[in-house]
This record gives sequence, C-alpha cells and structure tokens, in this order.
Amino acid sequence: MQARHGISDTSARDPRIMLYSHDTFGLGHLRRSRALAAAITDADPRASALILTGSPVAGRFTFPRRVDHVRLPGVTKLRDGSYAARGMGMGIDEVTELRSGLIRTSARQYAPDILIVDKEPTGFRGELLPTLDMLQAEGRTKLVLGLRDVLDEPDVLAAEWDRKGAIAATERFYHEIWVYGVSSIYDPTEGLALSPETRARMQWTGYLRRALGSEDAPPEQPYVLITPGGGGDGQALVDLVLRAYETDPTLEPRAVLVYGPFLSGDTRAEFETRVAALQGRVTAVGFESQIETLFAGAQGVVCMGGYNTFCEVLSFDKRAVIVPRTVPRLEQWLRASRAEDLGLVRMLEESRDGLTPQTMIRAIRELPAQPLPSQMNADGLLDGLDHVTRRVAALLRTPSEQAAE
Repeated sequence: MQARHGISDTSARDPRIMLYSHDTFGLGHLRRSRALAAAITDADPRASALILTGSPVAGRFTFPRRVDHVRLPGVTKLRDGSYAARGMGMGIDEVTELRSGLIRTSARQYAPDILIVDKEPTGFRGELLPTLDMLQAEGRTKLVLGLRDVLDEPDVLAAEWDRKGAIAATERFYHEIWVYGVSSIYDPTEGLALSPETRARMQWTGYLRRALGSEDAPPEQPYVLITPGGGGDGQALVDLVLRAYETDPTLEPRAVLVYGPFLSGDTRAEFETRVAALQGRVTAVGFESQIETLFAGAQGVVCMGGYNTFCEVLSFDKRAVIVPRTVPRLEQWLRASRAEDLGLVRMLEESRDGLTPQTMIRAIRELPAQPLPSQMNADGLLDGLDHVTRRVAALLRTPSEQAAE
C-alpha cells in the first residue's frame, strides 16, 4: 500500500528511528547519536536506526547491525564564529540548502516513527525546519529534542536560542525533551523562556552509559589515559601533559595519549617528536574509535570536559583530572566545576590552579588518592540509555495499545 508522498505504509512494519546531529565540529554529537542508536536497536531487535550526521569522520566508526548513517556535506566553524563549507567549492548558503534537502528527502523515504534531534532544535542554520514542518503535517512521527547536560551559560544561551528561533521551534514541534544528564548537576534550559507546558515535557534521563565495544586488550598497564576528545581544541592540554613528563623524569605511571582526529598535522608532528624523546614514558595514537578499551584499562584519566568523555569517566569509574576549555563556550567548565563540587572529578583551571608542568605533575601523582566516582553515591547518574529505550518503547505504542494498558 502506498501512503502520502509515495512512502510505504507504516502500520505493519518494523520500528524506524532517525537521529539527526549537525556535527560542525568534534566528535560529541555523532558519538552520542551512535550510543543512542545502539541502545535502541539492542533493546528492540526489530528496530532500525538511521543517523544523519555532518561529521567528517563518520565513516571511520563501525555501526551496530540495523544502524546506518547518511553523511551530510561538511561545514567548519571559522575563527570569527562564521561557517564555511568543508572543501566543496560551495558557499555556506548553498551547502546549507543542499544539506536541508538531503535531510528532508531522507526523512520522506525512511519515514521514521521517531526523530531524535541532537541539541539544535532548528538544526544547523535552520536546515531542519522544512523536515520538521513536513513530519508535523503528516502526523505520524514523534519528535524528540535531546539535550546534553550543559549547553552554555544561561545569558549566552538565551541570546543564541532567540537568534535562531529555537524557543519557538521547541514549543511548536517537539513532543518530548530529553536531557542526557541529572538535574543535580545542571539544568541546560536555565535562563530559557520556555513555557510551563513545554517544561512539563522535559525529562532528565541520566548520563549515557558507555560499554566496551570490542574484545581488544588494553595497552600494557599501568598507564594514565590522556584524551582531549576530538583534538581540535586540545593542543594546550597535550602540551601541558608532555611538559609535565619532560620536566619530571620520575613521573609515573606512563601516559597513553590519544590525539583525536582533528588535531592539526603540523602540531601533531611537533608532538610526535617530543613523544619519541620521552622513550616510552608517553606513547601516542591519533584516533581510536574504540577508546572505551583504553578507558577500561587506565589507572586514571586526564582529559578535557566534553560530554562524551565525562560519560566515559563515569561509566568506567575512573579517577579523573579535567582541564576544561572556556572558549568559545563555558559548557565544559560548568560541567567540570559542578562535578568537582559533587566529588566526582578533580578540575584544573588557570585562574585558580595555574596550568604549569608542576600543577600537572602533582595532579597525576595525586590521582590514586582521589575517590572513585562510584564512591560518591550519586543515584541515577548512568540511567540514560535505559530511560531512553523505555521512552522509545512508549512512543512506539499505538493509541489502542496505550488504551489497553
């Protein structure tokens, strides 16, 4: 049977979940969508998931069975805050229109039962709005906005959402809003003028637990894992750790450094020379799609404060020193400072601690004395994926099934 727009009938088919992440920078949005898709399809073996992503490294990840992705043309953020197409010879308006058309076409053909949108209610530069209009008019797709635990400081976020029309889109389109965190750490919507009706649709899921994705053995132990996330803004952290090991020849344990795929080639070449001079006290890899294995085997972690890294610290119950970035957003600092208040991690920041080799040496030496996150008795911290799969199952129920309960 053919339904409107030539899309096949959805009444007797397996569930379909679409996830959208704009991915203009870094790995966070793609990794979060991938974790969600894996959990949803694992909980319901009939379900499939399709991730729409602008990440330039999407093809370097493996995806679970019944999960696939559509790679949107890439864009990159310039130093002045504007955006440019990534290597297509097109202007940003042209590439945004192209991306918007691909999103809408994918949604028409895939006909998702649920669309989960990551972080940006209107998508990159409003590219998602035509698809939201279409799906709302057709009325068969449940629309979910997923927010990480921290977006930005309230005043900055309020101005940004006002400029993008994000408040109006959130009020108009989304059936549910999932916050991938806990209210005791932060409310990402603080300062946003959301109506009481919209706030009533919000749910705190807990953080998204990570698990070992392969049977690969970790490196020889003991070691401290050093990870700046995607690496695009992690040069200062890598340099600080290397200076610590260069300054103190007795510093132990050795460090395993993951540069991330977005560290510039010239900077990485300089770091490689310094790593080689340390004669095995620091070893390095460029990109590790199964970084969970490295987390599992680490004695402790030194990292930036991105959402996914924080989830991994909690999931593998690792003592961690977080050195958060503070530009262009305070997101990482807000997360790390609140987590430090709760005793979950230790934070280092320039204004308070001074980011010197001696500071990092002390932090690495003192890692074994830190409490484990699990010792802080924070209930519900890692319930996120369980909560999401329960909500997906509820949203997939037909009205007759709901009435029968």
